[in-house]
Formats: sequence, structure tokens, C-alpha cells
Amino acid sequence: MTDPTSNARVVVSKNGPYLVSGGVPLSRQTIVADKKGESQDWHESDPFPAQEKYALCRCGHSSHKPFCDGTHSKIDFNGTETASREPYKQQAEVMDGPVLGLADAEALCAFARFCDPNGQVWSQVSETDNAEVRETFTRQVHNCPAGRLVAFDEATDAAIEPALPVAIGLVADPVEECAGPLWLTGGIQVVSSDGYEYEVRNRQTLCRCGESSNKPFCDGTHASIKFQDR
Repeated sequence: MTDPTSNARVVVSKNGPYLVSGGVPLSRQTIVADKKGESQDWHESDPFPAQEKYALCRCGHSSHKPFCDGTHSKIDFNGTETASREPYKQQAEVMDGPVLGLADAEALCAFARFCDPNGQVWSQVSETDNAEVRETFTRQVHNCPAGRLVAFDEATDAAIEPALPVAIGLVADPVEECAGPLWLTGGIQVVSSDGYEYEVRNRQTLCRCGESSNKPFCDGTHASIKFQDR
């Protein structure tokens, strides 16, 4: 659930870094996989010292990651934003189930793969009248960092969201041997370089490898290029 009292903001600077304000906590969030390599949970570690404001690298080439060191200007980084500005509901396709449904905005996928275990969430929707399946389905959907996937109550049409703190996580993906996106939780306002305020969402991921085709949001490219942040 988002915090309506939060003043946390991330401003996307033109061809430059993400400017974070509001004292947002920053830490590492590692995808925890099982023996089969399937994503199961998150592990938080390495919290950074609290700062009211800071600038996070967006081009992927800073030598002081996750923070900006000005490299974007030296490499002529093109950070043009191409993401849709439509609300999530207009971007998402909907699958109905007996108890819970699933909304899926595929363009927001950050390739964290929590959707895959147990036969994939798309096949679980039709069995959400089974309490065990419903619990597994909800957990997997809630672990989707990008908020690509959202579960909703069929009776009320209300979204079912996990309670997440206002925070930013640096995603680490040991299975893919790469670093992932910035994981924004708790309803952080993202503002474009032209001043447009993107829809506030409980879960969203921002590109930090510099190569997403859906900027400022992650599209999973970090995995194919094996992006590293250390």
C-alpha cells in the first residue's frame, strides 16, 4: 500500500541521474532462488547511510555506483524517456479467476522471474478458489518488483497490494549473474525530465543499466547485457 503522506520523489534529470529526495532509505535487495534457480524471495542487505537527497546513476557507467559521478556527460548518454504515460489499468491485460484475478502490464517487466514457479501465475488464476493455490499466487505476484503483475479481488475489483516501506532497493540477481534495476516501493513519485508526474505505484522498477527501451522504467535488458554495479 502506498503512503499518501510520503514526500519521497525521484526526478529523472535530462540525460542525467535520478535525483532522489525525501530521505528515501537505500539498500541492496537480492533475489533469493531455490536449488532449481527459481526466484522465491527477497533478501535485504547493505543499507546505505541515510541521506535526505542523493543522485543515482542512470547511464550505467558511473565508477561510483550506485551514485552518479558525472560520467553521463562524458559519454553523451541518451536518456530519452519512451515509457507509456497511460495509467497502469490502461496498460494491463486482465485475466479473471473464480476468487482472484490478475492484471498484467507486460511492458513493465523487469525479468525478476517470481512469476515462473509453481506452473506460472497465469495458469494459477483459474484455481484461486483453492486456498493453497491462492496463497502461492498472491505471494508470487506480490514479489514482482516492477508491479507488472497485480492481483485483484474479483468480488470488489480492488487491487491487492503488499504493505511495503517507502524505500529504494538495488536489485541483485545471482542466478543471472548481474545487477538489476532500482526497485522503488511504497508509492514514490517519479517525475520525468519534462516535469510530468508518472502514476504513483506501490511497486516499480527504474532502469540503471542505461539500456532499457522503456526508459525510465526497466525492461529486463540488464540481464541480457550482464550489467554489473560493483
